[in-house]
Amino acid sequence: MSKTIFITGVSRGFGKLWAEAFLQRGDKVIATARSLNHLDDLVKTYGKSIFPVQLDVNDRDAVFAAVKAGKENFGQIDVLINNAGFGLFGAIEETTEKQAREQMETNFFGLLWVTQAVIPIMREQKSGHIIQLSSVLGVVTFPILGIYNASKFAVEGLTESLAPEVAPFGIKVSLLEPNAFSTDWGGASAVHTEANPLYEKVKADLFTNFTPDFFGKPEATVNAVLKLVDSEKPPLRLFIGKISYPFVKQNYESRWAEWDAWKQVSDDAHGH
Repeated sequence: MSKTIFITGVSRGFGKLWAEAFLQRGDKVIATARSLNHLDDLVKTYGKSIFPVQLDVNDRDAVFAAVKAGKENFGQIDVLINNAGFGLFGAIEETTEKQAREQMETNFFGLLWVTQAVIPIMREQKSGHIIQLSSVLGVVTFPILGIYNASKFAVEGLTESLAPEVAPFGIKVSLLEPNAFSTDWGGASAVHTEANPLYEKVKADLFTNFTPDFFGKPEATVNAVLKLVDSEKPPLRLFIGKISYPFVKQNYESRWAEWDAWKQVSDDAHGH
């Protein structure tokens, strides 16, 4: 049975790739982008199966209007994929107020507005699946991506709280946790701070990790996303790519060792 899927950020990268995969198999897609020119090829190929909407997710009123228009066009919204976002590269000290606010506005608040707009529709339907594009960097961190990490950690906390809130209404919630992929997330879509030479070594050490094997192939994510959307019991978190799982496992083992070492101090701080 075909689904109606609302996807933000369909102009390029994961958003466009996944939107086309859904359209190819017969689903209907409400596709948002800042510029509709980026959706012309999909509209030409898939016609009325795609409903293009020009949208800046930072505009809350526009978000609610876009969700309303999409629902009116297709009659329902079965799945939301909150994909819009970008990367901000730079040391925390280097980051301007404008850069930090814009990162949080898009990656966190934009996602929040779309989520809020979709919930009443899914609640009325008594069904739905909200999928938030987070990152492995919403679970563990890299230096030089501190504000990006913070935006995705915020998405994680929001979504983990959301899941039990909406479960009684028949709404499922999932977080997608990709590692690095060969999209333009780190290229044309990225924002970079003005470099401070004091952080050159930290940056150099980080970039030595970025070997060709480090980056997954975006096309390989399609099957995982289709399986997630079709699952009757989807996970709250789904790692995407072979780097994520061992990276998180190693990090959490280190955390547990440190927490265990300080456990007595923690217990004594309770007071009784």
